[in-house]
Amino acid sequence: MNPVPRRPIPFALDRSTRDDIALFLAEAALAAGPAVMEEYERGCDVRSKEDGSPVTSADHRAEAIICDHLARMAPAPPICAEESTAAGTPIRAVGRFLLVDPLDGTREFLAHNGEFTINVALIEGGAPMAGAVYAPAIERLWIGGDAAFVCQAPLGEGLPDIEKWQRIRARRATESLVALVSRSHADPQSESFLKRLPVRAARGAGSSLKFCLIAEGLGDVYPRFAPTMEWDTAAGDAVLRAAGGVVLDPDGRALAYGKVDRGLRNGHFVAWGDATAAEKFGYC
Repeated sequence: MNPVPRRPIPFALDRSTRDDIALFLAEAALAAGPAVMEEYERGCDVRSKEDGSPVTSADHRAEAIICDHLARMAPAPPICAEESTAAGTPIRAVGRFLLVDPLDGTREFLAHNGEFTINVALIEGGAPMAGAVYAPAIERLWIGGDAAFVCQAPLGEGLPDIEKWQRIRARRATESLVALVSRSHADPQSESFLKRLPVRAARGAGSSLKFCLIAEGLGDVYPRFAPTMEWDTAAGDAVLRAAGGVVLDPDGRALAYGKVDRGLRNGHFVAWGDATAAEKFGYC
């Protein structure tokens, strides 16, 4: 007699801490890692979306795996995932909802430089309350809830034991800054902004890695004046906020989420490791 399949145990969202939620999101991101890397190693199908951006079979496989994992949340928040939204699924982003970018940094993925991530975040009240960023090519995972952590997470092995986690904090800004800049989306406004700061070095990085590097204290500022979507930034934003940093819009307010009237498109923002640096250097 075949055993009756066991239903996955629901994740009790309302009875969980922010750190618990971040770990659950991390499990979702980790679950998608093997499928993404399988496509990465063998070469995958690529096409262009209506906005001209590339989408691959890895995006679609990862999104299905992540959304299946997130369906265990009870009560179940709406999920705004990049590819299903692009395919016409209505946006439900009011109050509490999930943002999923199954492959952030598709151009980095196609360039085979390893600088792409899997991003999952929970938004509540317009802010990222928990998030996870997994870089499967380098097997590195960042989470942000009440606190921020990083660890090595070998492909296909699930969530590492807690003793392997390292707590991270963003660093205080000095008069000599390290800037993080987009590997594939450089824009003149961001470059002009950085020229007004005492930047001693600029480090290029793809996808949400820029937020995570600042959260680890390996950089100070990341300006982005080129277009992004909320699922591009939410998980990295959660990690950086949990590490003591901030992501501010041009009015000096924390980057807001749930902008349904704008189709979840972000405006300009600057990520800072030091929450006091924006005022210190005249950003707001």
